[in-house]
Amino acid sequence: MKLRFAPSPTGWLHVGNARIAIVNALLAIQRQGQLILRLDDTDVERSRPEYAAGIEEDLRWLGISWQGFQRQQDRTERYALAAEKLKKAGLLYPCFESEEELKFKRELRLRQNKPPLYDHAALKMTPEQYERALANGKTPHWRFKLGNKPRRWDDGVLGERQVKLTAISDPVLVRADGSYLYTFCSVVDDLEMGITHIVRGEDHVTNTGVQLDIYEALGGRPDRLAFAHLPLLTDADGGPLSKRIGSLSLRQMRKDGVEPQALVGYLAALGTAQDPVPGLPADLAARFDIHAVSKSSARFDPRQMLGLNKKLLHALSFEDAKPRLPEGATPEFWNAIRGNLDMLAEARLWWEVATGRIAPPVLDGEGEFLKAALATLPAGPFDATSWSVWTEALRAATGRKGKSLFLPLRLALTGEEHGPDLKDMLPLIGRDRAEERLRHAGATS
Repeated sequence: MKLRFAPSPTGWLHVGNARIAIVNALLAIQRQGQLILRLDDTDVERSRPEYAAGIEEDLRWLGISWQGFQRQQDRTERYALAAEKLKKAGLLYPCFESEEELKFKRELRLRQNKPPLYDHAALKMTPEQYERALANGKTPHWRFKLGNKPRRWDDGVLGERQVKLTAISDPVLVRADGSYLYTFCSVVDDLEMGITHIVRGEDHVTNTGVQLDIYEALGGRPDRLAFAHLPLLTDADGGPLSKRIGSLSLRQMRKDGVEPQALVGYLAALGTAQDPVPGLPADLAARFDIHAVSKSSARFDPRQMLGLNKKLLHALSFEDAKPRLPEGATPEFWNAIRGNLDMLAEARLWWEVATGRIAPPVLDGEGEFLKAALATLPAGPFDATSWSVWTEALRAATGRKGKSLFLPLRLALTGEEHGPDLKDMLPLIGRDRAEERLRHAGATS
């Protein structure tokens, strides 16, 4: 088995890309195959080196490794040779229509209630007409002559599929400026690199029919290629994921503190009946079954993914978390806060609460209660019993209980309405900071 993940370095990877990369990696590990990372960077204007570097960085973060690397910009000579082969076979033919002329033809066919397909007019051009066009300074683009038979395959996810080539315009493979399009380059690469399995999004189904025709024209055996097209992801409401793609880039998720094991585990199980478990591809490959992936679109729900992230953090040991915690963090601090974290980046807020000089809000109407809280505050240093001793004394002094007792204390000590158990936080905050915050919140002196 030889697979490839072929992103375009024209932007940051997002969860849709990540799912494709993860499934490719899972299969390569499961079947002891090879995974090739190939940058489809034929779009020179939009491809940028920072995006290319970001792709590699994101894949490593996901625990994905690859056994070969290619850039399409380095392979233009191979595409030129393949194009010449198709020209000699009469399957790649020159066309001189401008974009305006093609637009007019499409509109005309639509008015005639015909599909807006290319009319093959260039195939009727004589050698003399071709030479005359060149002499007049025109430069052709080149189209591939599609066959008349449907292309069929047994898809690893979608089942039996076919594409009727007669319902598709002959695709342009070479632009007038001599540059090559993805449709062509991808086939040449897959053929020459010995790719055996292609796993990509469902939006490529029509491409697959076209590319199988090109693949065979270049001497390949379509029956030796296996395909699996994953249905596209939607957002939690069933809408197009692309509308929210910025917030779902891997770069942003990493910055926000999402754990790679949570994202990989969630995406590996998405669209299947399996419950997600956190892990990297090497951990999850044995349980993965591509045939269990649903033919229907799967919903990417950030809340479910964060639930898995939270579960992972709750079980994370201090030793594993320490390199990413604020300097000076202790096991006591980690044990106090980890049950309250959605993402590890939130640890910095609680470190400030535990050790910094935060300014809690002034609590209107709570001045007398906070004076009583100061009066009953135990002498330091605090320990695991200090919180219960203090709140019991304060309950006796004020008659308060439940939320009216605990919420003002939490707001005064942490500035937050919710958070870690104050029994564990109070010893970390210490008496001096606790006294200072109670005075500030009660506006007392």
